[in-house]
Amino acid sequence: MHYKQPSQLQAVVLDWAGTVVDFGSFAPTQIFVEAFAEFGVAVSLQEARGPMGMGKWDHIRTLCNEPQIADRYHAVFGRLPTDDDVTALYERFMPLQIEKIALHSALIPGALNTINGLRDKGLKIGSCSGYPAVVMEKVVELARKNGYVTDHVVATDEVPNGRPHPAQALANVIALGISDVAACVKVDDTWPGILEGRSAGMWTVALTCSGNALGLTYEEFKDLSLEELAEERARIIKMFEGSRPHYLIDTIVDLPAVIEDINARLARGETPQGS
Repeated sequence: MHYKQPSQLQAVVLDWAGTVVDFGSFAPTQIFVEAFAEFGVAVSLQEARGPMGMGKWDHIRTLCNEPQIADRYHAVFGRLPTDDDVTALYERFMPLQIEKIALHSALIPGALNTINGLRDKGLKIGSCSGYPAVVMEKVVELARKNGYVTDHVVATDEVPNGRPHPAQALANVIALGISDVAACVKVDDTWPGILEGRSAGMWTVALTCSGNALGLTYEEFKDLSLEELAEERARIIKMFEGSRPHYLIDTIVDLPAVIEDINARLARGETPQGS
């Protein structure tokens, strides 16, 4: 037997918030702010966005490790936040998240038509998220009501290690029956999600405008001047540099052209690991 490289893509593995739903990725970030506030610790929306893409416990731990946030916590409790404190914050975060997830459940404009077009080309649609399973259950239910159903979903607490580890992406490969990781593309709006795809050996596409990096509503995004948009794109592209995405696009609406280009590269013998 000889190894035969795939000649075209078989699956797209999509993130959720900021990629397919919740333009600007407000559902998770706003709840972090509220959860910390209930403990008397101020965290700005911008600070909350920093570790976006990680599992939520890890996200809170990372925030608590930030010197300025640790100092605020110390000022309130007289100690630096321990793992037990992180768990207490997480346990407050979870019911808030479930309670308010519907407020930011709208599909990103054009996402459903784009995904249906990918299905028409024979691509399977996998998905994963930094949300735990109890939140994903609600997210999936809301998306179904809006017409979006994936072929598979992997929550962050359904694998040994969440992002930036490759486990969630690889769980999709197994569940979808994909023959080669090089036949998959991971689409995400965060650097941990891009590292996840890279570590899994997939093609990767970073979204610059629909998610956490830009952090604007769709209306605010559309109201940006050409100069403002160019400045924001430049900032976000620099932010993604370390995770080395193969492609950067504004929103999922721009994905079909990327899929065509990847298929052309696969047909020429190129691989994601070699790019």
